[in-house]
This record gives sequence, structure tokens and C-alpha cells, in this order.
Amino acid sequence: MHDRSTLALLRIDRFARERLAPAIHRASHPLTLACWEAPGEPVPFAEAEAGHYRPVAVGDPWGRPWGTTWFRVTGGAPAEWLTDGVAPDGTRLELVVDLGFTTGQPGFQCEAMVWSLDGRPMRGIAPLNNAVVEAVGPDGAVDVYIEAASNPDVGSLFTFEPTPVGDRATAGDAPIYVLRTVDVRLRDLEVTALLADTAALRGLVAQLDPGSPRRADILLALERMIDVVDPHDVAATATAGRAVLAPVLAQPATASAHTLHAVGHAHIDSAWLWPVRETVRKVARTFSNVLSLMDEDPDFVFAASSAQQYAWVKEYYPDLFERIRARVAEGRFVPVGSMWVESDTNLPGGEALARQFVAGKGFFQREFGLDTPEVWLPDSFGYSGALPQIARAAGARWFLTQKISWNETNRMPHHTFRWEGIDGTRLFTHFPPVDTYNSIVSAAELAHAERNYADKGRGTVSLLPYGFGDGGGGPTREMTAAVARTRSLEGSPRVEHSSPRRFFETAEREYPEPEVWVGELYLEFHRGTYTSQLATKQGNRRSEHLLREAELWAATAAVRVGEPYPAERLARVWETVLLQQFHDILPGSSIAWVYHDAERNYAAIERELEELIAGSLAALAGPASDDGDARVLRVNAAPHARGGAAALGATATGDATAAATPQRSGEGWVLDNGVIRVVLDERGLIVSAVDLASGRESVPPGTASALLQLHRDTPTQWDAWDVDVHYRNTVTDLVEADSVAADGDAVVVTRTFGGSRVVQRFALDAGSRTLSLGIELDWRETQKLLKLAFPVDVHTDTATSEVQFGHIDRKTHTNTSWDAARFETVAHRWVRVAEPGFGVAVVNDSTYGHDVTRAQRSVGGGTVSVVRLSLIRSAMFPDPTQDQGSYALNVGLVVGADVTDAVTEGYRINLPERSVTGTAEAIEPLVTVADPLVVVEALKLAEDGSGDVIVRLYEAGGRRVETAIEAAFAVRGVHQTDLLEREVAASALVSAQTRDEGLTARLSLRPFEIATLRFTR
Repeated sequence: MHDRSTLALLRIDRFARERLAPAIHRASHPLTLACWEAPGEPVPFAEAEAGHYRPVAVGDPWGRPWGTTWFRVTGGAPAEWLTDGVAPDGTRLELVVDLGFTTGQPGFQCEAMVWSLDGRPMRGIAPLNNAVVEAVGPDGAVDVYIEAASNPDVGSLFTFEPTPVGDRATAGDAPIYVLRTVDVRLRDLEVTALLADTAALRGLVAQLDPGSPRRADILLALERMIDVVDPHDVAATATAGRAVLAPVLAQPATASAHTLHAVGHAHIDSAWLWPVRETVRKVARTFSNVLSLMDEDPDFVFAASSAQQYAWVKEYYPDLFERIRARVAEGRFVPVGSMWVESDTNLPGGEALARQFVAGKGFFQREFGLDTPEVWLPDSFGYSGALPQIARAAGARWFLTQKISWNETNRMPHHTFRWEGIDGTRLFTHFPPVDTYNSIVSAAELAHAERNYADKGRGTVSLLPYGFGDGGGGPTREMTAAVARTRSLEGSPRVEHSSPRRFFETAEREYPEPEVWVGELYLEFHRGTYTSQLATKQGNRRSEHLLREAELWAATAAVRVGEPYPAERLARVWETVLLQQFHDILPGSSIAWVYHDAERNYAAIERELEELIAGSLAALAGPASDDGDARVLRVNAAPHARGGAAALGATATGDATAAATPQRSGEGWVLDNGVIRVVLDERGLIVSAVDLASGRESVPPGTASALLQLHRDTPTQWDAWDVDVHYRNTVTDLVEADSVAADGDAVVVTRTFGGSRVVQRFALDAGSRTLSLGIELDWRETQKLLKLAFPVDVHTDTATSEVQFGHIDRKTHTNTSWDAARFETVAHRWVRVAEPGFGVAVVNDSTYGHDVTRAQRSVGGGTVSVVRLSLIRSAMFPDPTQDQGSYALNVGLVVGADVTDAVTEGYRINLPERSVTGTAEAIEPLVTVADPLVVVEALKLAEDGSGDVIVRLYEAGGRRVETAIEAAFAVRGVHQTDLLEREVAASALVSAQTRDEGLTARLSLRPFEIATLRFTR
């Protein structure tokens, strides 16, 4: 049995579904169609216009996976629809298209752009947003082109089943859609408004207390509306129906109601379940929809991030870009975010994360005259503790994210707070309580935002990002109609059109001293993204370090020998690297097509940068002469001297120092260079690693180090994204070796398992405390995770991991739910565990995912630490071929390592020495720094083309320090700048004194402080 209110709701729902919704259009009329299929990749309008079109009809199949079909649509509205040649008052003519939409989400299937005959993009077409007013002339005539993209639905329902459609080579050629509707229709605007009124009130009823008078009043009004509206002539009676609902819609919100600042939004992933090239079109379709909606609704405001996406529009859709520029000037189309793309923030290196802001803010300033004040990262997979300082150094004031609402275990205690980074910098942060960045402005979402807001009593406002996203689409007319009806509605929070700036300024005014969250914003989810798609992660790491070298040597060559600085080439490479740091590319969570593109891009980047590096070094070394006085120079791009090679410079090679030669010891091998002594047993596992100066053993008794461990890796959901803690339930220690033998200066161990093969090469350079481990891996496993374990005889509850511009300490115990949830973490070039007076670091050139745990010591009590690197994994969705292939990785075990050793060895393994032949005796560094933990991260010429030298450095040890920096070239002066190279008040630069052909500056740095110095030539 149903109570009266339940019966009323059933009646209301059916009436809206079966009477009101069908009456939105008074009439429809079919149009004439022809089509042309682009033979390969998308083509420009001019090429499509010249295609050979054949007749096609509704009901015909169309569109191979990832194909493009152009439709020519002609015809018009019948004369009897029109009054004096135009649509009658209260109606609107529009083109309505259904390409064969599935039940999946907008943005995850077929989409289209409508083009005018003169090649102007008019509006996008997608599910739930497929009516195009602009396509119909005032007289009802239609003559347009539709560029339809037959993108397959790779998995919008997220069943995570392996699928071949993410790769063109395996997606097939058969049509996957059937054309369903291409009509001109006459929309009744009053019926449309009545349906919106009904939807707003019906949604509100579901959120109100069943016994509330307000709920009863709304139910009664809705039932009376049904009685007033004639189901057989809705158009004639819609106004009467609206009049019945008007009084309950006019009841204002209570004085204490929460206020939501509604910001139109379309989170468009720059690649994900579609390739980058399709994102270009998604952006154009979405932005054209937004401009159309702005023409209809003068209150509507839209915010979009990612300078890269605007750059695509400028390049491929110049007419659309100029329309955007006009709306930006009005303040209604709002560029946000300050970054080149919505980047991952765990994996990019420090300088790369800084360049996201340099490139992003630079574009917005050049094109729109805007200095964007916020960081806008709703969907990235956790946020580095270095980000607040980087953002503030770029001039940002505010930070927004949504993703932390995905936490599996712990709930963030605040929605508005100050976020304190590793150096103490604080950033005003908001985390929208609506818990989505794709709101549709439903009553359920609004009520959830109000109930969920964690800072009640101190704050009263939150931000509501609304619009179809991920695959694009953006806000719809139905969403803006919902905003209008909830501006002040009793029982609902207030909703008002707003902008990010207006929201943040309002929030800061009413809540000037919010609570503080210290350290990283760790996402308790998607931990597998630190490891998935190894080739892309290797490409990123290599590209970042090659860019460092290319800029360093190009700047040095420009200053020393007058070589032209390749600014444009470097900028293009940076933009590609920054694009590929997007939060669904670099983390490894996209389809195969994305990674084919990424690997090709990284190969091209390496070729170009190697060419630039070689050219700069050749110019610096000088041409070899005929009299045989050529020298071989050892080139060191690292920020620390090594083996006699100056930091950031080059010196003539001396006598090579021999590495330790492996010596047999029983069934195993010994590597001893007088600094450390390493013993490998007959299985090729490290059983001893002793710091000879102290006699301290670093391998716990009864354990083996450099142990490969194979885990089953079957996440509960989100395959490429997640590593779930239950992976630890099953493990195979790969202790058996096919062979263990000396090969020159190395011990080489070969192992096979499953269908895979790994070769480990252990070597120890003279004078080094780092045991080098080269790994050649041919990986043929699926749904497996390969870890490399280093048990360390150190008692500590903390592991120190390098992040951008510093490091972070994380607990290795599980005392709290927060500690337990942090079972897989990200680190850059090194991880270190230590007791007072002794530590061990593990460095790498390819790996980001780690776990560090504690274990009971097998002899004598106490605990030991276990540092493990996540080398590779092989999820099946969205790329069923993920990580299959051959790889080379490098790892180092640094015995007796302090923080300086960890930092130095981390750079060393990622920046191998080079050699160059020429007549120069040396390449003198442009700058030298006295303190080894004040690290030069970048040295380049200024962005403005002035020829000034930019040096970015940071304090890497986590302590206050005073030191000096010497410039060894003609300098007029030095000043401190922000990341965008604009002069700022000096916080780190204490004083400077010029001298002949140089300058000495005194620096005072707080822990982990970043300082950018501009040396004026």
C-alpha cells in the first residue's frame, strides 16, 4: 500500500514524464540528409565541404570507431508553423539531432559540431544537449554541416572489462551507431518553463522532511498544477499551470540557508578514454555550447581551466577563439587554474610543476591580459605538499579541488581551510561540499552540499561547479533554469550565478582565519597511478632532465660564446611535456592510443633535445683543430660536482678510476671499494652491505635485499588507477636465479618467471657509497605487480621521500586510520630511512610508487625498515596491453646516506655524465653555490628574450641556511623574482656585490624555500 504523498509523487512523476516532456516541442519536421566519411583522421572544414556526399536517412548505420562522418543537412520548417514568416511568439525553432546516443554518459560516445556554410562552428551536439537554435534561420530554413565523431564508449559504465576499442588498430571498422533523429522542431517556451518549475519543486520535495508543512504545500501545488494543465492541450494551459506553482516557487530561502556560488564548468580531460586529438574537438564543441548559452542567459558565467585547451581553440578554431576573447573581456567566460593543463601534482618534477604555471599564466596574460589568481585542480589524484609554495610563487592566491571526496577511508575535516606546504607557505583552499565537479544542479546535490559542509558556524558559502564534464559538454539550459529557480527557494540553499574570484573573495571575507591542514593532500585512492604505464613515466622523467640539460647548456653557450638561445624550440618541447603531465596521461589511466602518442612524443622530444644539447656543447668545447690539441671534456649537468667534473660545467678527463671488481666468496660474490662492502649470495641477493668507516651493517640478519617480489594485482575497481591493500595477501619472492656470474666490473643475475625475464646488474664505482643496480626487464605478466625490496637494519617510524623542491616525512606505522590508508606513496628520485647517525637511501631513475613498512627484527628484537619500489604493473583496463614490453631501469642503494647523499645521488642517477671533444680546457659554470643542499634546479635565459640569466634554486635539506652564489660572467646586478620572472621583494636574496666579470650574492633560505634569481647582463 502507498500513503497519500507517495501516490501524489507517482502521479506527478508520470505527468511530467508522459505529458509535459513530450509537449516541449509542438511539432517536428524531418530534414534532408547526405553524408561524407572522412577517410582517416579529422579534416578541416574546407576539405569536408569539398567531399563527395551521398544520400543518407534516419535509421541508417554510420560511423566506424574513432571515425568522422560529415552530414549535410538541408530543408526547413513548414510554412504553416510560421506567423508572418517567423516562429510565433512563445516558441523557438531549433535543429534537434540524435546521432544514436546510448545510455552512457555525455562526452563518452558520439558527439558532433554544427558548422555554418561559411565554415563557422556554431554549436556542439551531445546527449542531453542536442538542440541547436543557431542552425535554423529566422524563416525556418536549415542548411548546415554536422561534423559527427563516432567515438566508441570505452567504458563510461566502468565495469572495467578489457576492451579493444581504445586502440585504432584493434577497434574494428564496422559502424557502431544508427542515426536516430535529424529534425527541425518548434519548441514551446512556456511548456519548457513549466517542466523546469516542476522539476525544481519535485526535486525539493524529495529532500524535505516528510512531515514538514513546506513539503505538503509543494505537493498540493504540484497536484493542482496537474488538474489545471490539460494533458491533451498542454501548450494552451501551461501558463495556467505555472501560475499555480508560482506562489510556492516565490517562497524565499531562510536567512540561515547555505549559499552556493554556481559556476558553469566543463571538466574536460585533455586525454583519457579518448586521444588528445579528440579533446581538441571536445573543447571546441563545449566552448561553442557555452557561448550559445551566454547569448540566451545574461546571468550565466562559465569557468574553464587549462591554457593548452585555449591554445588549441586559437590554433584550430580562430573564429571561436575571438568570440571567447570577447566574453572573457566581459568577465563571463573565465579562464581559471593558472596552469598549462590540469596536471598531476604527484609525479611531475619540481621545475616541471613550476613551468605549468609559467606556461599557463603566461598564455592567459598574453591572450587575455589576465593574471589568474587560483589553482583549479578538481580531479587530480592527490596534491603534493610542495604545491602551496609553487602556486604562491606564481602569484596564485587560492586553490580548489574536489577529488579528496573520493577518499576510501578518511574524510577531510574541512571544506574551507588554509593548506600549509612543506616550506610553511599557506594557500586558501576550498573543497566543494557538493562532492562533484559535474553537478547538474539537482535538488539532491544542493541539499547534500548544505548538509555536508563541514565548516558550519564559521562559513556559509561554498562553490558549485556545474555542467557535464570529464568528456566535456558543459552546462545546459536545464541547469541554468535550475539555478534561476533556486536563487532563493524555501527549503533549499540559495544558489546564485558567480565566478571563482567572487566566491573566493566572499569566502575569505567571512572566514578570514580558517583551520589549517599541514602537508600533502594524499588521495586515499588511485595509488596505482604512481606505477601504471612505465614507458610514459620513464619518458617524463627523462624529458624533464633533458630539458634541464638543454636549457643549461644553451644558456651557457649564449653567455660564453654568443650562441643564439633556442627559446621557441624549448618552449614547444616544454608545452608537449606539460601536456603529457595531464592527470590522466602521466598517471597511466588512459586508453592505449594515448600512450602510443605519448611514447612517440617522448622519442621526438629526446631527439630534439639531444640535438640542442650536442649543438650547445660543441659550441662551448670549440672546434677540434688539425694540430691534435683536442681534449675530451667530462660534462656534468648535475648541481653537484662528481669525480672531478664541476657542477653545471665540464672539465678535462683525468685517469679513469676503476670500479670495484667482483670477487668470489664461497658461493657468492663480494664488491668492495674501500667505502662500502656488498655481499651477494649464490641466488644473486644482497645479504650484506656494510659501511666500512663505521662498520655498520645495513642488511638485517636473515633477510635478503634487492629482492624482487611478485604480487597478484586485482583491484576492486578502477584497474589502472588503483593498488588495493589486499595485493599484499599474495606474494611470490623471486629468489631463484637462472645464472649468477661476474661480467667485467659487475655481477649479473638472470631470473625468469611466468612469461617474463629480468637481468640485474650490480656494480660499485670507486669511491662511491652507492651500489648501482641496472635492471633489464622483459615483462609479459597481466594483473601482477612487481616490487623491488630493500630491507634495512634501521629502527624508525618515518620514511623521508623526495618530492618537488624538497622532501616529506611519512609515518611507516599504522597507528591511525590516516597512516594505515597511506600504504602506497609517491617519491621522486630517492627515499631514505635513518636512525640518528646512520641512514640508507634508495635512488632511482624511473620509479615513483613506493611502500615503506616496518618488520620485526629476526635476531635480537627491535624493528627494521623495508623500502620497496613498485617497478611495474599490468592492469587490463582501460589499456589491456598496459606495460607489456621491455624496459631498462636503474636503482641505487646508498649505504650510510645522509640527506646530502640522497639528494646528490638522486641527481646523479638521473643526469649521467656526458663527454664532448674540442679545444676548450673546460666549460666554466655560470654559477656556483657554496652549500651542497642549496640546489640549482634550473638555469636558463629569461622568458622575455632580454638575455638575462634566470637561476632557480631551493633549499633541499629542510633547514635554515645562509650561503653564497657566485656568478662567473659579466653581470650588472641581480634581483629576486617570482616564477614568472617578475621582480618581487627579496626574501632569500640578502645582498649582492658585483666584481669584474661576475657577482657574489648572499642568500638566506628557510627550509625548502624556492628562490628565483634574475641576473641582469
